[in-house]
Amino acid sequence: MEISQNSDTDHRKFALPVDSEHKATEFRLFSIATPHMRAFHLSWISFFACFVSTFAAPPLLPIIRDNLNLTATDIGNAGIAAVSGAVFARVAMGTACDLFGPRLASSSLILLTAPAVYLSAIANSPSAFLMVRFFTGFSLATFVSTQFWMSSMFSPNVVGTANGLSGGWGNLGGGATQLIMPLVYSLIHDNIGSTKFTAWRIAFFIPAFFQTLSAYAIFFLGQDMPDGNYVRLEKSGEKHKDSFSQVFYHAITNYRGWILALTYGYCFGVELTIDNIIAQYFYDRFNVNLHTAGIIAASFGLANLFSRPGGGILSDWVAKRFGMRGRLWTLWVVQMIGGLLCLLLGKIGSLSGSVAVMLVFSVFVQAACGLTFGVVPFVSRRSLGVISGMTGGGGNVGAVLTQVIFFRGSRYSTEEGISLMGVMIMCCTLVILFIYFPQWGGLFCGPKKGVTEEDYYLAEWTAAEKEQGFHKMSMKFSENSRRERGKKGASVPVLSDKDTPPTIV
Repeated sequence: MEISQNSDTDHRKFALPVDSEHKATEFRLFSIATPHMRAFHLSWISFFACFVSTFAAPPLLPIIRDNLNLTATDIGNAGIAAVSGAVFARVAMGTACDLFGPRLASSSLILLTAPAVYLSAIANSPSAFLMVRFFTGFSLATFVSTQFWMSSMFSPNVVGTANGLSGGWGNLGGGATQLIMPLVYSLIHDNIGSTKFTAWRIAFFIPAFFQTLSAYAIFFLGQDMPDGNYVRLEKSGEKHKDSFSQVFYHAITNYRGWILALTYGYCFGVELTIDNIIAQYFYDRFNVNLHTAGIIAASFGLANLFSRPGGGILSDWVAKRFGMRGRLWTLWVVQMIGGLLCLLLGKIGSLSGSVAVMLVFSVFVQAACGLTFGVVPFVSRRSLGVISGMTGGGGNVGAVLTQVIFFRGSRYSTEEGISLMGVMIMCCTLVILFIYFPQWGGLFCGPKKGVTEEDYYLAEWTAAEKEQGFHKMSMKFSENSRRERGKKGASVPVLSDKDTPPTIV
């Protein structure tokens, strides 16, 4: 199926082929073409920086806990604080993206949270340590702007790939920091001669500076949409300035967003939990040294190099043949397998066996994250940012609840908590059975007869708004989303700007 180009001007304007919304229909990983691929690289690098900052403390905890006299409860509370701050921040970020654009929303948050990373160097008590981790964790809300930005730049046929790669490579920071921070600490402690209680403090300046640079890069080099920034598009009349109440209403009344928030809580939420506990788990249970524990922990996060992107790519691949129903089935199966592997991880008592299961588990749980955001862009066109924020926030809620229930205090051993977390994954994955798109169907039911993509997406606009032409972007998105019908819908033409939409019967 060929994608119609708007005009010869569009061919000259964009380096990548585009659809009627000017979203790229191809994903070229090694390109930095403006605006599509530049946005991709800016988004994943900035999210990577925020992940490094947020999880800079866990690999150094054996040193930090001795310096600040942290108890197991203090460490657990700080881990919870690091991921709880982003719960509401992610919903707020989604709203900000809908109203102000991902460029301004993302760069502002990254810059505002950078001081908390710098202040980690002067934390002198358990409460101060908790506070800096809490405020640093707000930066994880940039995940929402990353996914929103990719959904604004890439067409439905490659949006899963773009979301998976940007989110996965950003999450890679959770693994990279397990290697970076011990290395930086060692260089400062061994080569410069600083004491160990001074070296860990100086080490925090590295992620703080990296995060600050990424904020300025997004602001000065990024662009909100293929045709320009929100401010210019709104002034020119190409995009209307939406109202907060309408954007928010259409998000919270769409039950699919709530289901995806729950399921994401037990794929990404589990990933955040593992990032917080895994180094200390191997250090304490198997008596490995700090460096070895860091390498093992890093291997979990570093799987994001291919696992989460693989989930997004797989989502796009199955959608070509089976449409949205293929995306949903693949998400359900992969996340269920991830739950089984998590349960098994807590039951294994050998070091080699635990490492092997952890590696396979990391692939499935992270792929489920990529598969989730292969579905999210289709839940709502008008309220995409808030839906992304709700889903992303659900990931943090899942992490908070899991750590409070299973890894705070001494009620459960860490290995028991990991197994029970696997049971939770499987239970929460069952609700995917209830996701149903009337125009495409669900896991067990086909589409509702006579319902089209236009019926679904234009229902978010009132008759008065349609008369003023506010729904045009949703109309274009409806046309470009017909691929989600699967192979049977492959022959349906996609309209360009100059084409007249078909009459809906």
